[in-house]
Amino acid sequence: MDKEMKEAVIKVLYRAMQAETDGHLFYQMAAEKTEDPQGKEVFESLAKDELDHLHFLKAQHKSITESGEPDKNLKVGKPSGDQIETPVFSEEFKSRVAQAHNEMSALSIGVHLELAQIDFYKNQAKEATDPTVKTFLGELAEWESTHYRRLIRQQEELKEDYWFKGGFYPF
Repeated sequence: MDKEMKEAVIKVLYRAMQAETDGHLFYQMAAEKTEDPQGKEVFESLAKDELDHLHFLKAQHKSITESGEPDKNLKVGKPSGDQIETPVFSEEFKSRVAQAHNEMSALSIGVHLELAQIDFYKNQAKEATDPTVKTFLGELAEWESTHYRRLIRQQEELKEDYWFKGGFYPF
């Protein structure tokens, strides 16, 4: 990897590490704020995923700064497909959705965070010329897509009740 490419990849890694740190801290905060045990568990799981991604990115950063090449042996891994099917919140949560402002905001903010990361990783993967970098950025985009689909599915499922019961319904 030449010096210019190395600097470009390191810049991408810095941006990705900051976003993964932000995501980790956000999901930790969401886990602390929710009163729903299932929501707490899901937000903690999302926080762990973001922390795992951060550790992966730090390891790649170390490899690139020390050797000039990404570590081909490091793996991001693949998300499990069942994550999307499992709701973020319990069935009981629906009965108190009108007062669940923190949780509904957490879903909304999470959706925006994940969407921004998906776009970032996909765009950077398209621009990457190193095959290892291209692959791991694509895998990270896939992870964030799984998070996004889970959050947006739950948000869409709860939105009508939240608006109606909370008096926010636009009609």
